Formats: sequence, structure tokens, C-alpha cells
Amino acid sequence: MRSSRLAVGAFFVGNFRGEIRVALLMEEDDMARVLRRIAHQIAERNPGVEDVVLAGIRRRGVPLAERIAADLGRIEGVRPPVIAVDVAPYRDDRPHPERQATWTGNSELAGHKVILIDDVLYTGRTVRAALDALVDRGRPSAVQLAVLIDRGHRELPIRADYVGKNIPTSHSEVVWVRVREVDGIDAVSLEKEGVGH
Repeated sequence: MRSSRLAVGAFFVGNFRGEIRVALLMEEDDMARVLRRIAHQIAERNPGVEDVVLAGIRRRGVPLAERIAADLGRIEGVRPPVIAVDVAPYRDDRPHPERQATWTGNSELAGHKVILIDDVLYTGRTVRAALDALVDRGRPSAVQLAVLIDRGHRELPIRADYVGKNIPTSHSEVVWVRVREVDGIDAVSLEKEGVGH
């Protein structure tokens, strides 16, 4: 019996002219392996993880942070707390009258190492907004950044400490990360044309 699964790297959607538009870059197993590797790297750089707090950036950064925390629990025997932050009020590309982030979770940030977790690192503006929100909530002893995908095209001097996969892209391409907690499936795909992520 043939599997209905697509091979990673396979192009699977075309348009009426026969042009290929979407490529599958990661499936569930690939994502799990990459997140375990990131967890091992975090454990190596932060032995014991006692003073570590994972801050998932809404939306898809939160379930990724939960998975990394679970992996760290298996590796280190200690599961670091996970908080969620909605950084929309801090975005510089959207008008907001009040700059107050929405946080879920009550972990103290002051004096802790905070590891921001996001799905895709692109221009760096979401991470900059998250840094502003962190400073408003407390003063961490250090901030690190982990992303599932780094697609390049930075507009700000921001670099991730932990990267699942570097994917060179053009500005016209879109990287879609889907996680089962939000989308019902784990997958990363690259769309050849569309609005940027």
C-alpha cells in the first residue's frame, strides 16, 4: 500500500499555467527532531535550566515553546515555565494607542534568562516588539532567541541564538508554519508568491 504522505521537498500545488507554487519543507517528524535539537542546544548553553523562562510569541511560538519545555524536562529533569506574549501593541508597523502586551502565565522575569520562541524570523520587527514587552514586564538577566525557521531579510540587527532551519527566501515567497495545536497539522511549507509572513 502506498503512503499518501508527501515527501519533504516535494512541490505539491500548481496553478492553471502549470507553475509550481508551494513546497513542503518539514513534516511532523522533522519538526519534532528540530525542536529536540533546539532543546539540547538550550540545555547545553543553560545547564540545569533552573533560571530559564520560555516566552512563546503568539501565536505559533507558544505551542513551540511548550514542546521545547517538554523536551527540556526530559533532558534536564526540570521543565522550565512557559509564558505567552502577544506583542501586537508593540509592533511599529501597526497603530496602537496603548503599549501594553498581553501576557499569559505568571512567571517572574526579573533576574531570569528568558528565551523568546517564535516560528519564523523574518524582518526582526516581531522580536523587537517582544524585547520591548519584556523590558516593560521586568528586567531579565539575559534574553535569548529560538526560532523554528530563519528566512533572512532582516530589517533590524537581530539574530537568533537557536535556529531550527535556515531557509533562503525571496521577499515574494511566504513561509507557512502550521502546528497541530492551532492548525491541526505540523508542517512547514514555502509558497512561491503571496503576502509575506
